[in-house]
Amino acid sequence: MPPLAGQHSWDIFCSVVDNYGDIGVCWRLARQLVSEHGQRVRLWVDDLAAFQPLCPELNIQRSRQHAHGVEIERWEANFPETSPRDVVVEAFGCRIPDSFVAAMAQRQPRPVWINLEYLSAEQWVAGCHALPSPHPRLPLTKYFFFPGFTAGTGGLLREHDLLTRRRAVETNPAGQAEFWRELGFAAPTADTLRVSLFAYENPAITDLLRGWAASATPICCMVPMSRALTSVEAFCGQALQTGGRVQCGTLEIRVLPFVEQSRYDELLWACELNFVRGEDSFVRAQWAAQPLVWHIYPQQEGAHLLKLDAFLDLYCADLPAMAATRVRDFWHAWNGGRLPPGIWAEFEASLPALRQHAIAWEKTLAKQEDLSSALVRFCRSKL
Repeated sequence: MPPLAGQHSWDIFCSVVDNYGDIGVCWRLARQLVSEHGQRVRLWVDDLAAFQPLCPELNIQRSRQHAHGVEIERWEANFPETSPRDVVVEAFGCRIPDSFVAAMAQRQPRPVWINLEYLSAEQWVAGCHALPSPHPRLPLTKYFFFPGFTAGTGGLLREHDLLTRRRAVETNPAGQAEFWRELGFAAPTADTLRVSLFAYENPAITDLLRGWAASATPICCMVPMSRALTSVEAFCGQALQTGGRVQCGTLEIRVLPFVEQSRYDELLWACELNFVRGEDSFVRAQWAAQPLVWHIYPQQEGAHLLKLDAFLDLYCADLPAMAATRVRDFWHAWNGGRLPPGIWAEFEASLPALRQHAIAWEKTLAKQEDLSSALVRFCRSKL
């Protein structure tokens, strides 16, 4: 896919709220704007330590540096006098410095100001996508840009060659074996269910591992170094380190290093079921075209459950009734922090149907324009 014509300069502001979610999306977007659309991007991040696992070459001691063609600036509390660029992206409602907003108002031509919103499948999103919001005092207009799963939204982040790369890996057994060797393990045997587990803290992890340990099907659970590891350690009764391996009944637990973004896709592709969390890994699991379980970021007063159900309404619409019920039941139990006895066995029985559905779902999503292309196209129309 050739870059969309016309290079512009971008400022993307990211305030790290919860480990890797916000910066994961912003970093992926920044790289794609540079590599696929020929844009010049300056990424402002207030927590370089949280950023570094996604970009290992990052030096957290440096306030200004480059990586993958992106200019990276530490977002300091004492914000320097800075000239805004053509497009200013305020990611996930983070509040950019007042001095910078004032400079935006003085710039000619004035920047296109984007509030990149969180991903949601709720029906109202399409009606609010790309709506303008004039500043109450300054001659500036902010546009709300909503990622989404349906027409009328901004779409999802997807590199132009992502699906081609995935299919190439799927048809390359030697490459798959090399991936496991690079992680420090042999490939699981063919009769083993391969699962990745990436989640927030969740008491249901103990229920899940207990069920897997007693499963008739051998299960190999890949756990990246993450917040879920504490619960896994409690279940195993021992501290775990990268490269660790524990056998509990028919369950094998492998502790993986925290992999950078480009390698995480390979892990999702290598597994037959992916537990994911937040936004970035959730979207990547859908491009992996494998069954998934989503741990949505918890919000006060259960607001996140509305978003969970909105996605389930879309995702389950074309599933057989039994499989749809099992997906809903399991996802709700997982997000509720407790898995009742027998619920895993029911979910596992639906995995063949869920695999076919995951392939069809990915093909449907791939018909949309990807988020970075939609964003570039929109901003060009305003410049």
